[in-house]
Amino acid sequence: MDTLVARGSIPALNKVDFDNYKVPIPASFDEQRQIVSQLDIFTTLIAKLESELTLRQKQYEFYREKLLNFDGDEEVEWKTMKEVFNIRNGYTPSKSNKAYWEGGTIPWFRVEDIRTNGRLLSESSLHINPEGVKGELFPANSIILSTSATIGEHALLLVDCLANQRFICLTINDKYKEKLLVKFVFYYMFKVDEWCVNNTNIAGFASVDMSKFYTLCFPIPKDQHRQQQIVSQLDTFEQLIAALKREIALRRKQYDYYREKLLTFE
Repeated sequence: MDTLVARGSIPALNKVDFDNYKVPIPASFDEQRQIVSQLDIFTTLIAKLESELTLRQKQYEFYREKLLNFDGDEEVEWKTMKEVFNIRNGYTPSKSNKAYWEGGTIPWFRVEDIRTNGRLLSESSLHINPEGVKGELFPANSIILSTSATIGEHALLLVDCLANQRFICLTINDKYKEKLLVKFVFYYMFKVDEWCVNNTNIAGFASVDMSKFYTLCFPIPKDQHRQQQIVSQLDTFEQLIAALKREIALRRKQYDYYREKLLTFE
């Protein structure tokens, strides 16, 4: 059908070609029923998997909120973001200087990388050279958080890298490295994401109010075993959801393959 689309300023079907497009009509109703029956199996299975995914995502969000709610908890110490983290801004090396980019090996992350690869980042679509680095790289086991444009997206860095100017990088301060598990920080950042969305400066270009951000309080459960239990429970949900997404993607590919095979009558 794509071949019938006229490519003007606004794509549109060519009416003459559409009117003359030939639709196959299998002579046997039984053959049609068999095709429908086989494709129905895939659509039903995919619908069930998608319904299961929606349910698990809701459960995950419920338990994440419950496990990470420390209001009034005397076993939790609260410190400001500025106290807990070393905070640095991301940046983009000059695109006009080819030496910064050609043959680069250092991952340089954008929001698109989170959308493509998820929130545990080890590989990026774009890379830079050491010549494009100002100061030190963002160290592995840091968090990047988008504070402008697409606000409230975060990821855990698994490698030394850099990110663009939409992100800030949060690395646990040496004083708190023995008190905080990195994966606990990663999960609590979902609550920080929500805070960022609700605390923006909208004059000109929307961005997080950083003066408020620096004074935002971050919880430090005194018992690291408790942090580990929270991480373990949320990891289970993450793994289940990831498995469901992979299964859905696989079934969709199978559906596309068999639909094409079953509906080709040449």
